[in-house]
Amino acid sequence: MPISDLLANNRRWAARKSENDPDFFQRLARQQAPEYLWIGCSDSRVPANDIVDLDPGELFVHRNVANLVVASDLNLLAVLQFAVEILRVRHVIVGGHYGCGGVRAALERVPLGLVDNWLHPIKRTYLEHREELQALDDMSERVDRLCELNVRAQVNNVAATTIVQDAWRRGQTLSVHGLIYGLRDGLLRDLDCRISGPEQVDEALRLEPAPARG
Repeated sequence: MPISDLLANNRRWAARKSENDPDFFQRLARQQAPEYLWIGCSDSRVPANDIVDLDPGELFVHRNVANLVVASDLNLLAVLQFAVEILRVRHVIVGGHYGCGGVRAALERVPLGLVDNWLHPIKRTYLEHREELQALDDMSERVDRLCELNVRAQVNNVAATTIVQDAWRRGQTLSVHGLIYGLRDGLLRDLDCRISGPEQVDEALRLEPAPARG
């Protein structure tokens, strides 16, 4: 499909939006006020706004391969800080999906280049749960279970950031959730791993207030 087709698609989309809601774009241009930050996978089959049926301006989105939250990723941290401190979102969602190619690549150990370094956190999650995962004979089941475990791990990583813990310390209402999307049925599933305060963070990762300087 040439770029000209995308531009034509855009014009039709904009016309439909304006027809259904004449003030939509003027309202959107004035501000964005999303309640949610979505940290999802780059997979083209998992468009964040579409699968939760939200309009532009209602969902702040960051995507990367395998929906990872890496403490040294300045891109992710900048998005998280902007969402929490400026937009004041109330929910951070780690949105994974079953059949994730990044998770499968981490399991199969086939050299892919630079992305192999990016996938190291998934390999560490695999090692932490190796006994459970190796008990699954079917490779697809193993991949899907590791997809779930990866989402849970990233929820913990979000909650461990200074950005989120500082927000809680300020009294800001903020919850971190783990959801996973099924490519075969289009449904999101809640993995029931919500973290809504520092008391739910592992003690080793919990940041204490800095002592007052005399």
